[in-house]
Amino acid sequence: MVGIGASAGGLEALEEFFSAVPANSGLAFVVISHQRPGQTSLLPQLLGKRAAIPVVEATNGVHVEPNHMYLAPPGSRMSLEAGRLFFPDPTGAEPHVGLPIDHFFRSLAESRGPDAVGIVLSGAGSDGTLGLKAIKGHAGMTIAQDANSARYSSMPQSAIAAGAVDFVRRPQEMADVLLSYARRARQAPSENTQAWHRIFLLLQERSGVDFSVYKMGTAQRRVERRMHVNQIASLGDYLRYVQVTPHELDALFSELLIGVTNFFRDPPAFEALAQAVPALLDERPDGSPVRVWVPGCSTGEEAYAIGILLQEYQSARGAPLNVQIFGSDVDPRAIETARSGFYPAGIVNDVTPARLERFFVKAENGYRVRKELRDLVVFAVHNILSDPPFSKLDLLSCRNLLIYLES
Repeated sequence: MVGIGASAGGLEALEEFFSAVPANSGLAFVVISHQRPGQTSLLPQLLGKRAAIPVVEATNGVHVEPNHMYLAPPGSRMSLEAGRLFFPDPTGAEPHVGLPIDHFFRSLAESRGPDAVGIVLSGAGSDGTLGLKAIKGHAGMTIAQDANSARYSSMPQSAIAAGAVDFVRRPQEMADVLLSYARRARQAPSENTQAWHRIFLLLQERSGVDFSVYKMGTAQRRVERRMHVNQIASLGDYLRYVQVTPHELDALFSELLIGVTNFFRDPPAFEALAQAVPALLDERPDGSPVRVWVPGCSTGEEAYAIGILLQEYQSARGAPLNVQIFGSDVDPRAIETARSGFYPAGIVNDVTPARLERFFVKAENGYRVRKELRDLVVFAVHNILSDPPFSKLDLLSCRNLLIYLES
């Protein structure tokens, strides 16, 4: 299934894209665009003239069929569940919150996993960046419009800068990429155990990280995704490719480390942590440090979220706390992002307005962590499997790490 996000300047890109999509691709397309609630959309008529597939204005609960295009109602926050599209009434009492492209892409990633494809076309802002990261994190494929062909380039450029994009293409070139990827994705995975072992040995020699403890099913899906991206049919051919193309090992390293992470991911877990904080902190001697470690912190969202909980408790308690949070990861690029403290505007889907106002500063196309929160957290490149651990800890949060390791 293919999700497509477009905003300002997106009509021309959509017309060019669907003009190149054949009637029998076997793919379903869902288009999310920035439009005001209640606005009369001309997209059905305009795209219907250019597309070889039926254009459907999505209704609540509609089942998504192959070789069809579904258009989200103006102003809606649509999601995919069990092959059906759902959205609250955009003209109802519930206020419109968050970014609709990110919202749909996340549900697409969670629902379809490696069968999900996300495309970001022309638009202003950064909507779609976090959604594409979620799709990549679930081993799906991502495409962004070439900036030179986009009337408004900030949306695709934001996704590209975040490392969330597999292919950068002009709209009329994307259909060939999609069809080639879909054909290869339908092929049966290889069972060549020796080739798998050799690939991961080369990766360890290149990166210094032993992926033998990584969940094999997840690792194989990520390798197969790189094969699809490079249009390589067999595992043996991919092994020969990485032997002579070291930068592909770097790409595979990054692929294996892609984590699906966001602020306050799994709210019940953070609610449980918030309830445990008083027992953790109230009996401490005044001035003694509270030490927290988040290994596998990726781009830092979980570490900052824990910092937010601790600062909120400090305010409610009315007494200062000496908090030290350590965030670590083996991926240097993820640590750079965490240290910068800058996140795309899509975090509004995860952080409440009150927390955004208190702990973040609005910036162009996103939000930056305020100094009072940033100063709580130290980020470092660290391999928990081989480097000495942090010690004298009060809290260890491994939620974003253990889900990727064999028991």
